[in-house]
Amino acid sequence: MEKVYDVIVLGAGPGGLAAGLYAGRSRLNTLIVEKGQDGGQIAITDEIENYPGQRVDIEESGPSLIARMTAQCEKFGCERLSATVKAVELEGDIKKIVTTKDEEYCAKTIILATGAHPRKIGCENEAKFTGKGISFCATCDANFFEDFEVYVVGGGDSAVEEAMYLTKYARKVTLIHRRDTLRAAKSIQEKAFKNEKLSFMWDTVVEKVDEGDIPNMLGKMWVRNVKTDEVTVIEADEDDGIFGLFGFIGMIPETGLFEGVIDMENGYVVTDENMATNVKGVWAVGDMRKKSLRQVVTAAADGAIAAMQAEKYLSEME
Repeated sequence: MEKVYDVIVLGAGPGGLAAGLYAGRSRLNTLIVEKGQDGGQIAITDEIENYPGQRVDIEESGPSLIARMTAQCEKFGCERLSATVKAVELEGDIKKIVTTKDEEYCAKTIILATGAHPRKIGCENEAKFTGKGISFCATCDANFFEDFEVYVVGGGDSAVEEAMYLTKYARKVTLIHRRDTLRAAKSIQEKAFKNEKLSFMWDTVVEKVDEGDIPNMLGKMWVRNVKTDEVTVIEADEDDGIFGLFGFIGMIPETGLFEGVIDMENGYVVTDENMATNVKGVWAVGDMRKKSLRQVVTAAADGAIAAMQAEKYLSEME
């Protein structure tokens, strides 16, 4: 009979690696599957300041934090598979995943940790300056733009709330919105319009970004008025050399494989407080899950909880 793992973890971001660590340490036969590089979104984060317990005398990057998480999983015996999963069978006592190479792997439990990714701003050179001036997480990166100018793209609840959060750090925040009215709730709008550090650039989209006086750092962008087609070049203040550009036009959860089987809301997997989905023996963790805060620390907590619940489930099966 083909090998049946105790746990298969789909995804090697902070949530998936934390699940693997806890499962492996519980002596569960664990396989972690990842299609790309470990770390998910934080793999491209240059600096992390808000993960509890990290050293403050040295810079902590996303890759360095993830490298340690990966090493911990290896220490506790987690097997690894680099593959893209094209199909899953989650019902029944034995779950199955199928890779694009038609390889099949079976497990008694599955922990979904496939993550989510921000909807891109859609401007030229965006990828080049992501992590070098362009960010999609105010909570993660606001400190890096203290006393700098910052621009925020979006007009919904998240964009306006994050823009107001950024005013605690930046000396000036400008919200760029492609329409002439915000989509955010009226109560949020009222607070935003009263904020003296927050201004608005209506009917505008970002067309292109580039470096300014500081090589390889965001220092210039071209914005276009969608009604007049007029293009304006915005350059960083001479004393700053850089500015921040935050995109908040939505997240895209990586949950397409589970549609029709796992309960979802707006594409996010719905779980209980123990990370359990509606399917017995299947848990979901991290950014793919419906939750109020998407951070490394909350993903890691999700993973730990899910692994311990999987261990409990397996012990009750015996």
